[in-house]
Amino acid sequence: MQYTRLGRTGLTVSRICLGCMSYGSKKWREWVIEDPSEVRKHFALAIENGINFFDTANVYSSGASEELTGRMLNEIAARDEVVLATKVYMQLGPQPNRGGLSRKHLIDQCEASLKRLGMDYIDLYQIHRFDSATPIEETLEALDSLIRAGKVRYIGASSMAAWQFAKMLFTAADNQWHRFVSMQDHYNLVYREEEREMIPLCIDQGVAVIPWSPIARGLLAGNRKRGGQTVTKRAEEDEMARNLYRTEADYEVAEICERVAARRGVTPAQIACAWLLQAPGVTAPIVGTTRLEHIRELIASTDIKLGAEDIAELEKPYQPHPILGHHQPTPAEMMGRSERPS
Repeated sequence: MQYTRLGRTGLTVSRICLGCMSYGSKKWREWVIEDPSEVRKHFALAIENGINFFDTANVYSSGASEELTGRMLNEIAARDEVVLATKVYMQLGPQPNRGGLSRKHLIDQCEASLKRLGMDYIDLYQIHRFDSATPIEETLEALDSLIRAGKVRYIGASSMAAWQFAKMLFTAADNQWHRFVSMQDHYNLVYREEEREMIPLCIDQGVAVIPWSPIARGLLAGNRKRGGQTVTKRAEEDEMARNLYRTEADYEVAEICERVAARRGVTPAQIACAWLLQAPGVTAPIVGTTRLEHIRELIASTDIKLGAEDIAELEKPYQPHPILGHHQPTPAEMMGRSERPS
């Protein structure tokens, strides 16, 4: 496994981050793994192969993902040897104050996440989206107070406009509050709009880029073909994927990824991950898996070196997209029952 610093911090993370949305409760999504013995195999394999970076969220499986993630890490790993990230913001129910980035919600949910995780602190606490209804000063001061209380080590953010992120970074600096050290954004071979403003901003400000959906929710692994054919349970049920990735150019990128993979004697998922690993500013793609062989496959992608011709071929068919991934999904959408993107 290769390692790198998380932005300008002194924190070292593996170049692959294991996304833990795949572990939790089938009541949330049918393809999620809920058997603890099976989940343990995934974490054990990841740790044995040098992965020390794990990402979950309070909304995944309505908290069950945090419970399983915390349980596995507490049983298998030494706490000071892993970097645990979780997220807060998404609406957890119809009641007021059950979502957003108010001081109340942030502190309440940090306490709830710590309880579910069975841990004393969170290494990287991330806001899951931008909250236009809450003053950013309230959000930033609350996050700063969590760090000063010892409940959080670092703070990060996720998908939003570059101007919003810049405003938060500079407001924190002006008030001498702790600043965001990472950006978890939507970035992969079929969605590259982040290259316009967000990634240059992150490079300039020394912020780590840890992309979500690096394999385009399986499209770049070949789980969905033109015409709607699917080859996995997740692809069959994932309405979000069908809305995020559905253009002819998207499928063309996926097909070229398969072609380059065949020529190199590796899998398309490995090529997609290797492309991200060489992209400027990227620290660690967040990869979610439901099969042990997928973990092995993606770990091996860190050793793949793409040549200039490979990169040019992979990038050539890309077509600009509307902004996708900044929207806050409702609870129903998180269950995969909506056609709106997330």
